Amino acid sequence: MRRCLQLARCGELKVAPNPMVGSVIVHNGLIIGEGFHQFYGGPHAEVNAIHSVQDKALLKDATIYVNLEPCSHFGKTPPCADLIVQMGIPRVVIGSSDPNPNVSGKGIERLKTHGIEVIIGVLDAECRHLNRRFFTFHEKKRPFITLKWAQTQDGFIDKKRQSNDVGVNWITGDDARVFVHHLRAQHVAILIGTNTALNDNPTLTVREVEGSNPLRVIIDRERKIPSDSNVLNQDAQTLVFTEKEHEVTGSCRVVSC
Repeated sequence: MRRCLQLARCGELKVAPNPMVGSVIVHNGLIIGEGFHQFYGGPHAEVNAIHSVQDKALLKDATIYVNLEPCSHFGKTPPCADLIVQMGIPRVVIGSSDPNPNVSGKGIERLKTHGIEVIIGVLDAECRHLNRRFFTFHEKKRPFITLKWAQTQDGFIDKKRQSNDVGVNWITGDDARVFVHHLRAQHVAILIGTNTALNDNPTLTVREVEGSNPLRVIIDRERKIPSDSNVLNQDAQTLVFTEKEHEVTGSCRVVSC
């Protein structure tokens, strides 16, 4: 199961809004197949693992491990549970059940209905942690929220600024900035307020790693942010919440509250 988690992380920045899933197939104590969900809309981990097995006859006496319950519905791809049944795999070991109501328990039930031995809950906490954003969305009906800030050793987050003092005041180094871009790529949206946009003029896009740009969400009650600010450019979608009248331009959408 730990190997499943290792494999699952390989799709970390490419599978959202799907969860990260890895799969391992074992025959007589030896791994004969591996796979992971590589990108959104592509084959799931179990499919890739099964296709990687050279001698498919071994599947009829093998065990397939997967960190998340195999799907049982038609989405962008056919159900993985059906493929497992079709290939005659007799044992399935699952890390955690799927919280998605389209799947939850149904994949396990389908496997058991066809006489497949199912073991569930192996490294459940670790499996849930890996896909904590996915679980939070389905179980708590809200986004998973990450708070991020840079702070000096003596507790400051910025220098004392004058009214015309703008520009980035770097506290962190190169390694931390790469980590921040990795965080951006992991999240669907990033939220800042007026002062951050005015003082730092950030772009809020993913540049230091390979990944998708998050939606830029700005709380700008009085519409103080200049139209030529980086956060309002065409590099990514932007959503601005304000109390002022507005015009919609380019990739920026404005909501009056």
